[in-house]
Formats: sequence, structure tokens, C-alpha cells
Amino acid sequence: MENQNYNATFTVSQSANKVFESINTVTKWWTENLEGSSEKLNDEFKLLWGGDNFVSIKIIESVPFNKIVWHVTDCYLEWLKDKHEWTNTKMSFEISTIDNSTQLHFTHIGLVPEVECYNDCVKGWDQYVKGSLLKLIAEGEGQPQKRKQ
Repeated sequence: MENQNYNATFTVSQSANKVFESINTVTKWWTENLEGSSEKLNDEFKLLWGGDNFVSIKIIESVPFNKIVWHVTDCYLEWLKDKHEWTNTKMSFEISTIDNSTQLHFTHIGLVPEVECYNDCVKGWDQYVKGSLLKLIAEGEGQPQKRKQ
């Protein structure tokens, strides 16, 4: 059976170290609205989206320059019928070196076509992973959601 989870893959002419460090600096590519720490194994952080909306994440796997896995421990997404749809999903970042390049393969495990958020969340991940994170790695500056005042 084909993998239905959201996937994104790109290759850059940067080191695996640079890719790994960039993923861990969530405020530079996803959102500046972060509480907690997103840098090492067992770190926990909360992304705030305005109103009561949030996503709480724990880093459950971190192999330097190779792999990072986040587990969504809780969330509240008011625009969905199931406000906790992302809870217990995982985000996996797999880093590999190919010749003189580094490949990043991202999977949001549990974000499948059957869930309500799928179409809108695919657009969001495309913007943040294939857009902002890629720009941060390749050009040194991402396009995160700006801090709420």
C-alpha cells in the first residue's frame, strides 16, 4: 500500500550539520510564536497560532545530522471539527548525504488524505518545509510566521 502520509523531499548543497541545525531553529522557519525549546532530545515546545490555537510538541528522537522526530502531545486547532486532530501525530525529518549534497525527507505521520486538515495542511507544510525551511538552509533566511504582538 502506498504511503499516504504527507511527504516532502528536497536536496541542498549544504552540510547535514547545517540542515540539522536549521530544523532545530523552528523560530527561523515555521513560527516566531514559540514557547519552550526545540533543539535537543526530550525538549518540549508549544507553537502558538493566535486565539486558543496551539500545537505542543516533544522531540522524541534526535540523531545529530541524521534524524529528528517530533511527537505532537496536544493541540487545539479551532477551525477543525476535531480540534485535536494533530494530537499523537509525528513529524519525521530524515537527513542523508548524497555525493556533495544533503537530502531532507520530511514526513508528517498521521496527516493522511482521510483527515479534515489534509488539503489545507499540505499547503501549509509546502509553504513552511519546501519554502521557508529550504530558504533558511540554502540562503540563510527563512520566512516564519511573525511574532504576534
